[in-house]
Amino acid sequence: MGAARPHRHARMGDTELGDAVARARGGDEAAFGTVYRELHPMLLGYLRGLIGDDADDIASETWHDVVRDLHSFRGGGQSFRGWTAAIARHRALDHVRRGRVRPRTTALDDDTAERVAARTSTRDSEGAALENLSTARALSLIAELPRDQAEAVLLRVVLGLNGPMAAEVLGKRPGAVRTASHRGLRRLSERLKDAEEK
Repeated sequence: MGAARPHRHARMGDTELGDAVARARGGDEAAFGTVYRELHPMLLGYLRGLIGDDADDIASETWHDVVRDLHSFRGGGQSFRGWTAAIARHRALDHVRRGRVRPRTTALDDDTAERVAARTSTRDSEGAALENLSTARALSLIAELPRDQAEAVLLRVVLGLNGPMAAEVLGKRPGAVRTASHRGLRRLSERLKDAEEK
């Protein structure tokens, strides 16, 4: 863990993202580019956590749907993150059903890893534990969690959704998602402590 840390990109605030989405809805291509650059790495990380190597294809399908339906979207930055995550999740689940592919994980790209680490560094000890992992190792540990915990961690930590928005994406109560996320992060922290003691 003594290796130099790469420069981290700060996540765009929800107000700033909401403004960019509103401009994109009005036809501003540069604003859509801003939205895409902000969300795509996180969306790709979330999809890789769900379906592994096929994430790029599903992300492309997701962005196709986002562009097609952007005119009908109403809401701010957090709502847009949730709306995009819901589209991605439905596309990923359809992909799994179509191909009967077992969900698997692969390494996140460096940009996604930097954004995840930047968000977890100010949260709690469980979140900070994730920051100290390599991306591949973190995704491997997340894949070992029960599905509800793994998906809650991916939505909350990788995509940065709040509890109510993650609950909406998953079709669950916010308390259930917060609990699953907390349990998942706690379990990851415990596994890391065990690994350090060995």
